[in-house]
Amino acid sequence: MEAAGRAVAGLVARDYPTPLRDGMLIAAGHGNNGGDGWVVARALGASGATVWVAECAHDRTPDCAANRTLALQEGIQCLALDAEWPPVGIVVDALLGTGATGAPRGDLAALAARVAAHRGPIVAIDGPTGLDLSTGEAHGPVRADLSVTFGGIRRGHLLQRDWCGKIVVVDIGFPPADPAWPTLFGDAEARAQLPPFRADMHKGDRGRVVVIGGAQGMAGAALHAASAAFAVGTGLVKIAAAPTTVQAAQGMLPDALTVTTAFGADLEPDLREAIGWADALVLGPGLGRAPERAAFVRAVLAEARSPVVIDADALQAGKDAFGAGTAPRVFTPHPGEFHAAFPELGSMLGADRFGAAAAAPTTAAATVLLKGVPTVIATADRPLRVIATGNPALATGGSGDLLAGFIAGFLARGLDPHDAAALGAFTLGRGAEMASELHSVRATRPADVLAAVPEVWRRLAEPAAIMPPILLELSPPALV
Repeated sequence: MEAAGRAVAGLVARDYPTPLRDGMLIAAGHGNNGGDGWVVARALGASGATVWVAECAHDRTPDCAANRTLALQEGIQCLALDAEWPPVGIVVDALLGTGATGAPRGDLAALAARVAAHRGPIVAIDGPTGLDLSTGEAHGPVRADLSVTFGGIRRGHLLQRDWCGKIVVVDIGFPPADPAWPTLFGDAEARAQLPPFRADMHKGDRGRVVVIGGAQGMAGAALHAASAAFAVGTGLVKIAAAPTTVQAAQGMLPDALTVTTAFGADLEPDLREAIGWADALVLGPGLGRAPERAAFVRAVLAEARSPVVIDADALQAGKDAFGAGTAPRVFTPHPGEFHAAFPELGSMLGADRFGAAAAAPTTAAATVLLKGVPTVIATADRPLRVIATGNPALATGGSGDLLAGFIAGFLARGLDPHDAAALGAFTLGRGAEMASELHSVRATRPADVLAAVPEVWRRLAEPAAIMPPILLELSPPALV
């Protein structure tokens, strides 16, 4: 508790020095979260800040009571539940912690409402009161500008980014996490997984990707996926598409090779050759949903020996098509496509996207990447991976095509489906963040995200900052 409270105090002083000069009020509950709040009050009071604590009358946990006594002995001012609050620059929500469920009640609800009404910065210890950090169910009323949690990020933080603000994870001496638990894939993990280059590499060493899609009138999807494969370092990219898309590719993306296909169940010899040539395939961007497409998807999967990213329209093909062949595969559905690909799990998706992804029919050679906030990646017998990069700039047509191309590029360099999916989703999200810094969220397009990818690589090449006891800082998604 002492380590947690002092860490929060340090972050308040670091991030909000100006509001802190106008005084701080801590709303303290009667449990250990309230005890953390009393430590914050004592630490900042000892540094010269003016601090008040508002509390409700309940039996306190022993640690909370002990820290309350220490704070009062050191001159921290305590306010009764119904006392008028002084004008302060910042409020700390220390009412309820990680074990809280349901909406706050009674005196806690009254204090939470007063916290929520504060017009300046609100800092939450663990998470804002009214947010179930285990399930992500948000009852309100508190929306935090900064949430400080301990040991690791919680599911509720990732599902309810709008309620949590900036999230900082602090080390306070917890034992290592269970390796079977879901893990957040961030900058450190991306640095570790990113395939390196060698001075003597040639284009064949950098992988070969085939993008199969781009039916009549849908050239853009295939071109986005092919461009994305190039952006992650792929040496050779081939597009198998309708004649009009091939013509567009030859004019707009001359780096790519091309093959023409009619998307029929009988694969053309040139397409069969391309599938055998590929180190990884993307199947689906701009494929269309004509009745014969399911048979085509089945034929491609039966032919493939290299990993396949099953994306977009290919996700509509159904279980019979998905069961063909033995090549490793990555499914990349958004929620609507998840319903189509795995209809028996549709009812689970709204209540528990983590559980739905984990329950999808994956094998050791198949991975499901469920796109959303957050993105969840599931492979049988592997811990779930969670991706929290990105912002609403990705809620545009074409973003998924970029993701499919990124993943295929990493598969072509030898990453397994679980790692390639995680690195691809991270790249898409970080690219969107960097693009929106320049263009704004509202105006960012997939081409802008693609153009930002080189900056992703440059920043990953920089040494990671070491800032104990901070383990992770997760800025809120940009909304402007």
